[in-house]
Amino acid sequence: MAGLIAQLTAVAVFVPGRPAPQGSKRHVGNGVMVESSKAVKPWRQDVREAFLTEGSPRVRFDQGVPVLVRLVFVMPRPSGLPKTRATPPHTKRPDVDKLERAVLDAVGSAGVWHDDAQVTEVVKAKRYAEIGETPGCHIHVQPNTILSGAASWAR
Repeated sequence: MAGLIAQLTAVAVFVPGRPAPQGSKRHVGNGVMVESSKAVKPWRQDVREAFLTEGSPRVRFDQGVPVLVRLVFVMPRPSGLPKTRATPPHTKRPDVDKLERAVLDAVGSAGVWHDDAQVTEVVKAKRYAEIGETPGCHIHVQPNTILSGAASWAR
């Protein structure tokens, strides 16, 4: 079950599960394209449902409102990782850009924003789950009232 916290015009959601990348599509004939990963469709559905759950705050950013999205992907911890040392960085596939693509498509399909073009900034990270931590994705969406991060240092 996804946890939801409303903060004025922002929303923070944790979607438990195994984050799935949205990669390339492949052609199967007669103009039909399918996702190369079978895991992406149920993952996107879980993310979408987290924003549509009964009783969840309905956050919708009107057309023209810039949106900031923060994502932290908590990847399943392999059983071979040491339990007595610090958890190493997650430097294997899937890459964070493809994980981001699946989540942003799902959040957009839930009607959180009017158009994908409203997402003006994304801060993202991926890491292994700590011992006992549930894999999934932390998603925080808010109006981007002050450009930060890459947008501010590039001026």
